[in-house]
Amino acid sequence: MTDPTALPNFPPPSDEHPLRGRVLDALQDLGIEPVIDSDGDVAFQVGEPSQQLFVRCQDGDFPVMRIFGQWQIGAPAPEDVLARLMRCNEVNLEWQVAKCGVAGDNLIVTCDQVVMPGADLGQLMQLSVTLVLQVVGAWYGSWDQGRDEAPGAGGSDG
Repeated sequence: MTDPTALPNFPPPSDEHPLRGRVLDALQDLGIEPVIDSDGDVAFQVGEPSQQLFVRCQDGDFPVMRIFGQWQIGAPAPEDVLARLMRCNEVNLEWQVAKCGVAGDNLIVTCDQVVMPGADLGQLMQLSVTLVLQVVGAWYGSWDQGRDEAPGAGGSDG
């Protein structure tokens, strides 16, 4: 007899959450082992070091897939919440699909995609994950570039 805890985590029936089922399949096709968390989001890990990301799916006439993650803010970012938020605004103006914000001491980054029935979900997943991780890198990297002041702080010497 097999160990019941060793049984695979079967996805829900395809008619119950069609987009979430497609997301689970796409992640598995990419060699990633997703799980469904207590909120109904698809959780998965990518990269080295491992990064925890989530997918929230909204079915409807225009199904939307939101890939998101959160990272605890630390050095080199300053403690000043306004400076952090202003840096988010700068990054958001530079990027088109992925966006960032601050909630407490966490950087939240999201990427929303409308997923029509014929869309290549594997490609959308790879693109979205890459965008999320690049925005995280851009936000943190901007503090390392000697821009320690809040955007717009200081003045000209003229």
